[in-house]
Amino acid sequence: MPTSPRQLLEIENLSVAFGDRTVVRDLNLCVARGERVALVGESGSGKSVTALSILRLVQHAMYTGRILLDGEDLLRKTEQQMRGLRGADVAMVFQEPMTALNPLFTIGKQIAESLRLHEGLRPNAARARGIELLRRTGIPEPERRIDSFPHQLSGGQRQRAMIAMALACRPRLLLADEPTTALDVTVRQQIVDLLIGLQEQEAAERGMAVLLITHDLNLVRRFAQRVAVMEKGVLVEINTTEALFANPQHPYTKRLLDSEPRRQVGAVPSDAATVLDVKQLAVDYRTHAKGWRSLFGSASFRALHEVDLTLRRGETLGVVGESGSGKSTLASTVLGLQRAASGQILIDGKPWSSLRTPQARRALSAQMQVVFQDPFGSLSPRMTVEQIVGEGLRVHRREIAPQERRARVSALLEEVGLPADALLRYPHEFSGGQRQRIAIARALAVEPELLVLDEPTSALDVSVQQQVLNLLTRLQKKYGLSYLFITHDLAVMRAMAHRVIVMKAGRIVEAGDTLEVLRAPAHPYTRSLLAASMQAPQADTREELA
Repeated sequence: MPTSPRQLLEIENLSVAFGDRTVVRDLNLCVARGERVALVGESGSGKSVTALSILRLVQHAMYTGRILLDGEDLLRKTEQQMRGLRGADVAMVFQEPMTALNPLFTIGKQIAESLRLHEGLRPNAARARGIELLRRTGIPEPERRIDSFPHQLSGGQRQRAMIAMALACRPRLLLADEPTTALDVTVRQQIVDLLIGLQEQEAAERGMAVLLITHDLNLVRRFAQRVAVMEKGVLVEINTTEALFANPQHPYTKRLLDSEPRRQVGAVPSDAATVLDVKQLAVDYRTHAKGWRSLFGSASFRALHEVDLTLRRGETLGVVGESGSGKSTLASTVLGLQRAASGQILIDGKPWSSLRTPQARRALSAQMQVVFQDPFGSLSPRMTVEQIVGEGLRVHRREIAPQERRARVSALLEEVGLPADALLRYPHEFSGGQRQRIAIARALAVEPELLVLDEPTSALDVSVQQQVLNLLTRLQKKYGLSYLFITHDLAVMRAMAHRVIVMKAGRIVEAGDTLEVLRAPAHPYTRSLLAASMQAPQADTREELA
């Protein structure tokens, strides 16, 4: 079949299999020159495999069908031909730049490598082009930053550097695999605006197209001109962005669009006891002074400035802000993990500072547990689920016999919706949502009063995210748990939090009832967060207290 003069990429009847397991089945998808297309779906839907198959980066895969780039079938090319094509004609921006970038080489050397291989530029010319690319992607002081290593850049700067590398050889097709998932709302908006601006400029000059892989529906609505929806390896719907959001046809698409977090928090009794009381909390970090100041010793950096907050039984307090705002420092200090703190932290009226012995601190710490952002990174890969969930019981409830401990672990797994056969399995055998349920079961094992939830759903798909939020809401209502909920996702915060504090540069700049703050934010920083989240500040009419 001849290629349309407008179509840059044509995928025809593509199937991808690993042995007898087919993960992409009979996929047909086109991307026109100068077009932005989004491929959406949950984890396991086959969208990332599809993108990687275009570059033939899926190992041990068996392909059928055709992948045409300007009429040339990429599945028929040799590996040597594909090496010449990767980065030059088709480039990719990956989800996690810290993993995708080589930590041993500067940003400049990594950009220069592509320019040297594909365009034969000499070192000085490659460096000059690299500086221009960094400037174009909005990295400040590009002449200095080009000699920085990845760990010396912020998350947003690393993602901009990845985009600069991808655009170095001016590809015809850019594949962007979840390019904003791990970023704050304001940085996310900056990256989206950057990608749109760069694509429109390149499209006008060379017809560059973008295929975006994502589960972020707000991002899709803002970025894409057309949307393709995948479920379990099958393309179930494709339409213009406006038409698909206005009138989805397939049940799976409707379910995805209906998975946006909904508010279902219960009212907190007026006489609820105070579980957490923080007064004038400040945290200072020691840093190495630079220049002549080093002659006078080390310097200090204040990460928290006189923070005051309270949290009652059965209440959720949302903590929002960008990276570096002090959210994680606040959480670690409340948990007793931060020694360089002044002020007072009271748990059930007992101050952390008064606990002198390890036994006393351990007894109080049992009242607080934490659920982390990355469930896979926070669960030991060498321990079974039974060992992971039962670890807290072994430490804090030593009087419990092994048989009773196993029974409690089984009951907890049932409570969070995991199958009975999960006891003897390992974390890698579960999906992301199931691993987060394991982390929640582990936190509940010692019957705490307070859970610190540090971005517990940011790494999850929208539908799985909603399932975890529903679980947390149900557990709170059943056990009267208090949540300190740290997030940069305002939709999640709106769904879960009774009250919210907004942090910037270690200070609380705004605090109040969640819906009131969202309806009428008083501080300019809060308004900028709302604008960057691509959501209206007014709460949905469905979002009333249960």
